[in-house]
Order: sequence, then C-alpha cells, then structure tokens
Amino acid sequence: MADVDTPREFAFELALCAHLEETTDWVLSRQLGAAVDRSGRRIVDVVGVVTGPSFDERARITDRAIPVRAVESDVGVGEAVSRYRALRGERGLREPEIERAVDVGFFETERRNSREYLRQTARYPDEWFAGLVGIENKPDLGDPGALSRQLRTDVSLGLFEEVILATESHVTRAHLNRIPREVGVWRFDPERGERDVIREPTALATDEPGVELVDERSLRTDVAVVDADAKARARRRIAERAYGKGWRTYAFPSCAHASATADGRPYCEAFDRVIEPSRRCGSACPAHEEGSCPDVDADRLRDDRTPWERDPPGVARRQSGLDRFR
Repeated sequence: MADVDTPREFAFELALCAHLEETTDWVLSRQLGAAVDRSGRRIVDVVGVVTGPSFDERARITDRAIPVRAVESDVGVGEAVSRYRALRGERGLREPEIERAVDVGFFETERRNSREYLRQTARYPDEWFAGLVGIENKPDLGDPGALSRQLRTDVSLGLFEEVILATESHVTRAHLNRIPREVGVWRFDPERGERDVIREPTALATDEPGVELVDERSLRTDVAVVDADAKARARRRIAERAYGKGWRTYAFPSCAHASATADGRPYCEAFDRVIEPSRRCGSACPAHEEGSCPDVDADRLRDDRTPWERDPPGVARRQSGLDRFR
C-alpha cells in the first residue's frame, strides 16, 4: 500500500498531478485501490484515465462516479425494471447502490400501481476510456520501502496498460535492475515541473487473466489468479472512481499563512512550500495564525483544465414521458 507520509512525498505527488494535467488529456486521480482479490491491499498513488471515443457520452451523464454494480445490473435503458427485481435478480443490487445510482443521475424512477420501477437514463458507454496508467511515486529511491513488491503486483495483475515509477532521484542501472522491466521510469523535478523519461513502459495484457500477490512471507508467497472478467470489472471501477474523485481531495486550512497555487495546491507562505494540511496544519504548527480558509474552487479548476465536465445537464430529461412520474 502506498503511504504518502512526508511533506516531500505529498508535494511531489501534487506537483506531478498538476504537471500531467497540463501536459496530457488524462482524467487524473490519487490514492485509488487497485486490487481485486483483496480490496484495499494495493493503493496506487496516481491513476491516469486515458479518454476513449465515447468519453463525451460518459461526461454528459454525471460528473460523479457511477456505481459499477449498477452498470452491470439487470436495470437497462429499455423496459423499466421493478425495484424488487433489481434487488432480487441474478445480478441483484443493494439498496445503497440503487440510491447512489439514482442520486448521481444514472438511474431514474417511475411508479406504476404503487410499485417503483427503475431505468437507466442512458446506455453506459463502455468505450469512454481507452486505457489506464498506474503511477507509483517514490521521490527518494534511497528509501524504497515496499516498492519492488508493489510494482511486481501491478505488473503481474495487469489492471493498467502502463505502470510507471516516478522519482526525483538520479536513476542508476542498479535501480532499474531492481524493478520489473515492464515498468516505465520517469525522473520528475517538482520545482521546475520537468519530466524526463528514463525508460518507456511496456504495454501490459489487461484483457487476459492476472496474478495478484495476496501475501508474502520469508518462505511463502500467496497469490490469487484473477480472471479476465474480474479484471474488466475492476478496471471499470478504477476508472469510475477516478472520474468522480479527481486529485484535489484535500481541505485547505484556516490559517493566515495558507494560500493556493494557481493550479490549486495548498501552499504555506510561512514555510514557502506546498504543504499537506491534514498532517501539518493546525494549532500544533509553530507558525499557525488563525485566518480565513483560501477560497479555492477545485471543481472549477478541474473543469477548466481537463476533459472532465462539471455539473453536466444530465440525460434523464431525454427519456420522454417519464417526468410525469416524478
């Protein structure tokens, strides 16, 4: 599991996201689960969702994550399905998943003879993303931690078309020999916002079964074989979570020294650097001085700088005749 536990690592991660937002058309997010058999065991630092031919169709539905189980359920865009059937069917949903799908605008409801029915507001565009890029950040290669195991898991599981290691360190041949050869390597300078490609990544077989590292001990390694269907579902889940979450997920502190960079990163004028508010700010900070929280509209920045669309009109209104049941 990735652990962003130092100011340097947090600032590096945000600088890389800001750089990629400026230089690619990816939908970016941070700290996303990327395991299948053991949910939450692998957290990837940065995920880049490469837009596909149906991206605009996906963007029109909602700016939030669509529950993957709702996409895969018996509820479609054709004939409405009773809520009972949606809950009890072969691919039955849970109540919170139905409520979430309705809340984000992917399901709409109608009533017939006191019974509630569900319908998708639009056909889910499977080709809205063309690929996933998983990036592991390790600014200091002198302190690799579990880096080798993390990258071996990413490569053997194959949820991402490309896996990349991003570092601030000088990269030696010894460093390259210690990580899987399929992993690409970037050297990134967070101060200058400059990125050098040390090694290009090798494309992984995302449509084939993968092997997930479940546990590793001195004399034993436990793995789980993940079939192609399970990987496809996990990839959709990652893409949806990235679309709904974004990378500006932090809250700004109420401090007179707090400000924001032009791209929305939290900045401390007292220490003259990007800071991690949840860990470094508050009354325990020697420079803390009560003040107003910086006024930063993260969604506006994301809308202005990426293909993600803020507050789209939605598609429920295009279902003729259903509004009368609201």
